[in-house]
Amino acid sequence: MAKKGKAFAALGIIAVVVFILVYAGVSLTSNLGKTQSQVTLDDAAKRLDKLYSKVSVTTASPVKGKIDLDPVEIGDALPDISKFPISVNNTTDNFVEIFSSTEKSGTGIDGWLNEVATDFNKSGVMVNGQPVSVKIRNIASGTATDYIRSGKYVPDAFTPSNELWGDMVKAQGVDVQLITKRLTGNVTGIVSTKKKYDELVAKYGSLNVKTVTDAIAANEFAMGYTDPFASSTGLNFLVTALRTFDNSDLLSDKAAAGFERFQANVPFIASTTIQMRDAAKSGMLDGFVLEYQTYLNTADLKSGYVFTPFGVRHDSPLYALNKLPQAKLDIIKKFAEFVEQEKYQKIAQEKGFNQLNDYKAELGPVDGNLLSSAQKLWKEKKNGNKPIAAVFVADVSGSMAGAPMNRLKESLLKGQKYLGKDNSIGFVSYSSNVTINLPIAKYDTNQQSMFVGAVNSLQAGGGTATFDGIAVAMKILQDELKVHPDSKPLIFVLSDGETNEGHSLKDIRDLIEAYKIPIYTIGYNANIKALQTISSINEAASINADTDDVVYKIGNLLNVQM
Repeated sequence: MAKKGKAFAALGIIAVVVFILVYAGVSLTSNLGKTQSQVTLDDAAKRLDKLYSKVSVTTASPVKGKIDLDPVEIGDALPDISKFPISVNNTTDNFVEIFSSTEKSGTGIDGWLNEVATDFNKSGVMVNGQPVSVKIRNIASGTATDYIRSGKYVPDAFTPSNELWGDMVKAQGVDVQLITKRLTGNVTGIVSTKKKYDELVAKYGSLNVKTVTDAIAANEFAMGYTDPFASSTGLNFLVTALRTFDNSDLLSDKAAAGFERFQANVPFIASTTIQMRDAAKSGMLDGFVLEYQTYLNTADLKSGYVFTPFGVRHDSPLYALNKLPQAKLDIIKKFAEFVEQEKYQKIAQEKGFNQLNDYKAELGPVDGNLLSSAQKLWKEKKNGNKPIAAVFVADVSGSMAGAPMNRLKESLLKGQKYLGKDNSIGFVSYSSNVTINLPIAKYDTNQQSMFVGAVNSLQAGGGTATFDGIAVAMKILQDELKVHPDSKPLIFVLSDGETNEGHSLKDIRDLIEAYKIPIYTIGYNANIKALQTISSINEAASINADTDDVVYKIGNLLNVQM
């Protein structure tokens, strides 16, 4: 009996081994010919279905709302100017206010102009026998241009990063007087990995915007750039790129077609320079655009990267705006002269400015009206003829009641004008449970009306199951991609805080990574760190927008991504 028992045991072990080998063989052959990503996506689909089945989901009855067909008025969305800090206060009653770009009126290495202005205010400069001073307001060039062009707030003077913004403001009918073409020297350029730089030089003979656009169109170079509506570097790159397609007319059909071919292979457009730098650190890009002063002061870029300048110089011109009294003009001119002193130019050099002084602008003057038209062309062609499928996920938990919910509705109702008729849009809301307020469909007039109706019908109450909402959005998008596989999927999450119910980030993080869907987050007085973690998975932007400026910020985000 003992021998028989041992024999049965041995047979049992052999059977188990054979089963394992057969199962492994079946699994292996079933995955033959598949890439690792395909296998992962197959597994992700099963996991998403399982996760979705555990979420309490209802579909709301469609509600139509009244559509506002008026074009977006940028001035209506701009927050109060107090949202942008005064970096140097005036010290006298006779003063001028200057809008300054952020790379020179920020803090630390970016605070050069603040140091100069502080010394100017202490120096006792007189105009008409009265002591004078300056007030510096730290504000990005594109945003400053929006204030000036809309007339919502116009300072006495304006020093953007480059002259393109001055030309644009002048084209809008604002009285603009150039005081000096240069407060301090800077250039913008393409920062590329040394390996990719060497490859492109070997093939094309050199690296410049023309060879870069050719390489991108040929899918040989993965490069990102910044929003040309907000970023000086992004606007510079856009205009320079268009000129490579048609040097005689940057808005011609030839230029538009060339740009669309190029843009089809651009993997990444950043809303901000910070987002661009973070994406570069991830290793997903062969190159990106950046100002030299920032490049020089970014330790991660000091080795392994090559900087190639392009376009117009970023020499911080200084403009007087509107018909100022002579006394104010004199203060601005006195300040320009003060800045030009060797002492302050040396300080600028120590902070990374006044480098590459031999670089001559490769881009000639551009009419301001053409610049606005180039931005519109970018908006039309930036998706490379690839439609977007996007789902908005709105937090309607109890903590969103009151001002946050009102601003969420306002920002979506104004922001939806940027969504585009060729894109497909869906809408989901969540508290303790998830509601599909609007199934995804082409954003025609009917869908637009139902989107507005869905937003207007939102009411706050309950817990916060953020990741249940995201899971439902991913399921909607995966079903949409089965029907329209060429679409580019996006998710926008609007929330005021962390999850306290339902699934966790840990439960769905692998799914987000597998599907590679960018998740843009907009925080309303939120725990921004939690939202940044969600967005960082696939290099999307996370906006920390309080109840005062979220309408403007979400409009900018949708303008870039949609």
